[in-house]
Amino acid sequence: MTQLTAMFVMFILYGVLPAAGLYLGYRGIKKVTAPKMLEYKAMPQLGYIPEKSLPVEVKTALDQINDKGEKLRVIYGDTNNDGKIDDKDAVNETYVMIQNLMDRHVPLAVADYRRLHDLDVGNGALADTTKIEHSDVTGKEALLEVLRTINTQFDDLLNASYHQDGQKLLATNRYLQQRFNNPTSNSRLQQIDNSAVKVQAIENPANKETDVEDIKL
Repeated sequence: MTQLTAMFVMFILYGVLPAAGLYLGYRGIKKVTAPKMLEYKAMPQLGYIPEKSLPVEVKTALDQINDKGEKLRVIYGDTNNDGKIDDKDAVNETYVMIQNLMDRHVPLAVADYRRLHDLDVGNGALADTTKIEHSDVTGKEALLEVLRTINTQFDDLLNASYHQDGQKLLATNRYLQQRFNNPTSNSRLQQIDNSAVKVQAIENPANKETDVEDIKL
């Protein structure tokens, strides 16, 4: 082993490897100690929210709104039923309302609550225990009322969509029953008509008058 090779090996063993170990260890510790962040894919305007900054009831309500809103966007946004929402779809008032609720009203309400939460220099219980002036609710209760109102509206829209699609199924069934009503009688009439055509063809296949001269004994 030459002196240059020995120096290179020493550099790897006592320089690069320890530095890499320290870096990976730092990344691992940082990842473990970092606060868990909440993400709501259907409401990207919410951003990443530290899990500990929201009460359990609020997280549950946001999860429900996120799931229902995602379904409603497809139901009322994908008007041409091609599996995606794009410029080819017709924009309707209900879809715009759903968009506004998820992109504007929910993020604003959560941001307002988090500001109330951050005002407390202690354990953040101010927004959960102190009633807002000229009201009978705390900051937490006010946020839950906003989310509950939106959740109820989404439930109504989902129920309306269910009954609307159900009526389409009933109408389709009524049409098919009328279309194929008494299938046995229709089939029998068709058979009689076909028999009549065959008899006529046998009696006079060429549709010609029969001359006496053509008859041979």
